[in-house]
Amino acid sequence: MRHRRYPSDTTDDEWTLIEPLLPIAACDTARGGRPEKHPRREIVDAIRYVVDTGCKWRALPADYPPWRTVWGFMARWAACGVIGQIRDALAQRIRREMGKGPRAVATIIDSQSVKAASTVGKDSRGYDPGRRINGRKRHLVVDTRGLPLLVMVTPADLHDSAAAKEVLFRLRLMHPEITIVWADRAYAGKLVTWAKKHLNLTIKTVARPKDTSGFILLPRRWVVERSLAWIMNARRHARDYERLIQHSETLITWAAITLMTRRLTRGKKSLTRLPVTPPRLTQAA
Repeated sequence: MRHRRYPSDTTDDEWTLIEPLLPIAACDTARGGRPEKHPRREIVDAIRYVVDTGCKWRALPADYPPWRTVWGFMARWAACGVIGQIRDALAQRIRREMGKGPRAVATIIDSQSVKAASTVGKDSRGYDPGRRINGRKRHLVVDTRGLPLLVMVTPADLHDSAAAKEVLFRLRLMHPEITIVWADRAYAGKLVTWAKKHLNLTIKTVARPKDTSGFILLPRRWVVERSLAWIMNARRHARDYERLIQHSETLITWAAITLMTRRLTRGKKSLTRLPVTPPRLTQAA
């Protein structure tokens, strides 16, 4: 029985939110399967530990399940789309508690270039001349409250307007109710016409005032920039370490999930006062 001692560990209230959203265990299905050796809560805590502290997978503390087991669950859940479903379910719940509709119709898009570690191959990295960064670029779409709706990672040398076609196409498939997207001037030009014609999306650009310097709080755009700053608080995302782009997207989404579960359980009992939950056997996904 592992005592919950790390800041990234889930509280009982957080686990109550996450557990029902995980896939059904294999041996609970008609096909059957072998029982899991480690409780799923320990798996989730281990993934959150890696995201929060930025440690290597092989450097997981010994009181967590083996790193290969944790990484395997992370990869399988990412491949079957579970992480995106958890993100969307939590975002809808937050919107309901704020008195909003469960689905957003207005969004904001922006990108962020980050350096890539030596574990990132040449095929998925590039040089961003504007920001002078050799690495990858994160494209994030959020609603007007800063809740993430979609994240896509590309090489840093891909221009925002070129990557935006794929981002907006995915956004339209996942969230057909969205009608408007606010963005900076990098998304202006032919992209506006293309999005309106093919996706029925209205792109409105928010330009920086002329003859200004230094930091300026721009309408709408500050929301997505704040969300990017929130994600950067997770040390795993100060640099991109993932060999596969889809794993990078998954761990960014895990950072967003942690932010949302903390927000939903804010004001509840602290981690140190929570009783330790006995482990239970669950089945493989």
